[in-house]
Amino acid sequence: MCGPLNQPVPFCVTLQSAGYRESAPFQADFARILLSGVVQNWCPRCLGNRKDLDGTQPCLHRRKAHTELLVEQLTYKQAWEQYGIIADLVPFTNDFPRADIHELLSPDILHQIIKGTFKDHLVDWVGEYLLVTHGTRHAAEIMDDIDRRIAAVAPFAGLRRFPDGRGFRQWTGDDSKALMKVYLAAIEGHVPQDVVRTFSAFLEFCYIVRREALTEDDLVKLQDALDRFHQYREIFKTTGVVSTFSLPRQHSLCHYILLIQLFGAPNGLCSSITESKHIKAVKEPWRRSSRFNALGQMLLTNQRLNKLAAAHVDFEAHGMLHGSCQNIPADNDLELDDNTVADMAQEGHHGPLHIQEPQNQSIEVDAGEIIDGPTVESHVELALTPRCARNVHALSLELDLPRLPFMIQEFIHDQLYSDDPNPPEFDPATAQVFLGKLTLFNYAAASFHAPSDLSGTGGMRREHIRATPSWRTGEPRHDCIFINMGVDFDSPMNGLAVARVLCFFSFNYRTSYYPCAIVHWYSYVHEERDPDTGMYVVTPATTGDDVPDVSIIHINCIFRAAHLIPVYGPDFIPKISPHDSYDMFNSYYVNRYADHHAFEIA
Repeated sequence: MCGPLNQPVPFCVTLQSAGYRESAPFQADFARILLSGVVQNWCPRCLGNRKDLDGTQPCLHRRKAHTELLVEQLTYKQAWEQYGIIADLVPFTNDFPRADIHELLSPDILHQIIKGTFKDHLVDWVGEYLLVTHGTRHAAEIMDDIDRRIAAVAPFAGLRRFPDGRGFRQWTGDDSKALMKVYLAAIEGHVPQDVVRTFSAFLEFCYIVRREALTEDDLVKLQDALDRFHQYREIFKTTGVVSTFSLPRQHSLCHYILLIQLFGAPNGLCSSITESKHIKAVKEPWRRSSRFNALGQMLLTNQRLNKLAAAHVDFEAHGMLHGSCQNIPADNDLELDDNTVADMAQEGHHGPLHIQEPQNQSIEVDAGEIIDGPTVESHVELALTPRCARNVHALSLELDLPRLPFMIQEFIHDQLYSDDPNPPEFDPATAQVFLGKLTLFNYAAASFHAPSDLSGTGGMRREHIRATPSWRTGEPRHDCIFINMGVDFDSPMNGLAVARVLCFFSFNYRTSYYPCAIVHWYSYVHEERDPDTGMYVVTPATTGDDVPDVSIIHINCIFRAAHLIPVYGPDFIPKISPHDSYDMFNSYYVNRYADHHAFEIA
């Protein structure tokens, strides 16, 4: 098993060991070409010709001794044209004992996979394919429909919103990562089967690479995904979109298995880690400057930001940041709706509301939280603050569920006899009617073990599952969930079922407290994944009377949130609100690309 790769370093780190100096993996962006002394469009790791990097013939790996021999024996022009070597450029590791720059170059997931192969190649190729095949006018109509499909995707924790599709001026690495999660389903129906399978194979490769640890079986799957990617991408050549696949960033994928065996699992390693520091230290101070003699202004900005950060730490240590600056009454009986509470938590307000804030808030709307704590597979709990209280009749009217009293009776019966191997059959005529109050909640918090995603100590991560009549004073939001049905349940996803949450509530019966959820079940369309997209397809389940299949479950059955994307098909769609996405289509993909944990379980 391969563990995580060392963190990226801006220069070669030397380690003193047993009298020798050894070098750690080197991680860089496009500077890797210059640092290795290799001509642009040549591979810095192997001797593949720049005109046929992915040729059928195997090629040797570059080595320091071989490069020095070629520089001695060949002219400058021969070394440049035949081997892609810049003869007068000496790598900075050249005088380090036991250091070879060609062996030290590690993967760069951001620029080679996410922004390189995905955004700059595949996404652009889809646009060019549509232009070549359908002409300018119809291609523009299809691209507009793809944008509407992307914008219509239902909200999900950590998923960046694209209200206008993917058409905006400047792409960031975060934009590309977010688009990867929804793009495949958006183009399906508008492009040929092989194009869809190209994206499916590529995404599978990308998500396997991002796993926290990789086994030999994972490396076999990685090679299989790469082989399928190379097979299906040929459609872009046969349709005249591209003339060659001799592209250094795509070619770099061929070296990933060897690099994983040498250095360990990349586990998200890419130059975006150092790039984020570059943004804070250089790009943002530059934007705040007058652009004239900006260096001194940028240094002053950084100095002030450092002082502010130090002051924040000191104020926090002295308890000076506890409480809120707003004019909010200090009593704990203050009643706020759950959406207001959630919004205040995201804005950073503390005080009597007792909101647990994420330690690292990403820029996505409704982001997941990084939490520390003991490692558990999954744990779900209702919100700290209830929305309101209802009697059974009022809630049945609100949800349009006339059978709700009988559903509660059946739920209580199942809970009372949950440990009985031969429980009595439920009879609504003899079951006791529940007449108490139901306490409603707008969300539940699911904590689960997701070490391949951004997570805290123990690999734990938390997300909120919403079931609210008004999300941020707007439209209703009812998220979908994975439900753990047990090992005996016949499910394509190892005992996991999919449902949509209509309501979270709790009640007391006798001496027991029951946190519950009312869910609308989804059924699998096929027992296997869709062969083109690689995702399972589900549809809202109904009973024999064509009535939605709705029931009450204990929240301990909930595993985590699920994200569904409509199966759009070949038809054009109107502009749809993301909050209506789960109500307007007949079937949905279970989005295994929503995050890396979803990829592993779905």
